[in-house]
Amino acid sequence: MSEQQTNMQDSTLLCAQPGMSAARRVYIELRQRIIDMKMLPGTRIVERDIAAEHGTSRTPVHEAVLRLAEEGLVEVVQRVGTFVARIPLNELEEAMLARTALERAVIERAVARIDDEGLNRLRTILSEQHHCVSEGDMRGFHQTDEAFHETLADIAGVPGVWRMIQQAKTQLDRYRRLTLPMPGRMDLVVGEHEAIVTALQTGDAVAALQAMQNHLDDVLPVVESARSLRPDYFVNNRAERDTPPANW
Repeated sequence: MSEQQTNMQDSTLLCAQPGMSAARRVYIELRQRIIDMKMLPGTRIVERDIAAEHGTSRTPVHEAVLRLAEEGLVEVVQRVGTFVARIPLNELEEAMLARTALERAVIERAVARIDDEGLNRLRTILSEQHHCVSEGDMRGFHQTDEAFHETLADIAGVPGVWRMIQQAKTQLDRYRRLTLPMPGRMDLVVGEHEAIVTALQTGDAVAALQAMQNHLDDVLPVVESARSLRPDYFVNNRAERDTPPANW
């Protein structure tokens, strides 16, 4: 399936949900595009065009854009325009701090609750990840990465914690999508996931916690590599967004 077909399918699924308001539908789709890096930092947002694309008025689009701005995914530059926000570096560190605390709590509970059914679920995801690596499917890889961590929270009996993690790592997800094309990056992540599953299988709580910590510790060190490739995608903190890059 081509990327264009996939995008159309995603849009159809969103539109098909009964009772969803136009503003929420536009919000969900724009948010996913931004997180998936299909709408890159610095992309100008033209509400009129988005309204035409969705077959709606500008009012729900404006509501969606305002909500995304509150989340830091959109920035409105006075007398210049509205753009997909650059990634604030200081928030990456804060997000990792929150995510690490929650993921460590999840893995500690998962060790005590893991069973054969849970291990099989995780191994199936690992198999899917290997397939994504062999196919160079970065979008699919990101989805299976999400599924792996969501499944850990489910096995641990705290599925609500995964929703908390998702909220904490919004900016991280954009950065992570940017790192996936780096040579060997996806293979490295799969290897770290395999180490987590191996530790869970043996019931070694210390090894499982260390494997998760190693996995999380490996996220931010490559930020400078990503930033050097596309410095225009990043900003030190949100306050600096008031001064747009020269090319805006």
